[in-house]
Amino acid sequence: MAGQQQEPVIWMRPEQASVGRPAERSRAEITAAAVELADREGLEAVSMRRVASALGTGAASLYRYVATRDDLLDLMTDSTASEYNPPAPSGDWQADLLAIAHQARQIMRRHPWLPTTVIDRAALGPHGIDLLEHVLDVLADHPADPARKLEAFALLGGLTALFVQNEMAAADTDATRQSSYLRHVAAAGRHPRIAALLDVPPPDGNPRDRFDTVVARALTGVLG
Repeated sequence: MAGQQQEPVIWMRPEQASVGRPAERSRAEITAAAVELADREGLEAVSMRRVASALGTGAASLYRYVATRDDLLDLMTDSTASEYNPPAPSGDWQADLLAIAHQARQIMRRHPWLPTTVIDRAALGPHGIDLLEHVLDVLADHPADPARKLEAFALLGGLTALFVQNEMAAADTDATRQSSYLRHVAAAGRHPRIAALLDVPPPDGNPRDRFDTVVARALTGVLG
């Protein structure tokens, strides 16, 4: 409803609801249980009931700490940002941001559910704020305006998430069949541009990871 005050993000709320029994759990414990469940069974398995069961308690008790499943997803996403260990800025902003992108890629591979939440939910909690501060530190001497630096930060996570999603999809049987069909179409001769595209070898003659190239090109485009 227009004019209705929105609930603050979960990190601006008390750790536990003001009513009910004394705290038995913490948000960190609840978040860790949810992350472990998602890593094992996928994001669709994460529910208040399943997380409560993993903690040996009832679902109703979790609502004293986390109001909604969306809050839980935000906590999970932000918790993974604690896994970054970025080095001190070197003075080479592109190399430093690529180092962060490499870590992001590794973290998302460890948590296959994470790319989806990064793309679908723009949550920024305490750990994400620390990462943003580091990126801004890396870009402190870059002439781009603050808005573009924020865009670069968002692009770094979003583009890495899309890349990892594509990697995971390529490992699926359906993706292999689709690739076979694309080669079949190219061989038929009625789509010469597709055939030419598939026939072009990589510049060094060997298959290679284009992650660095794609991310660096995108960052340069945003930052100028």
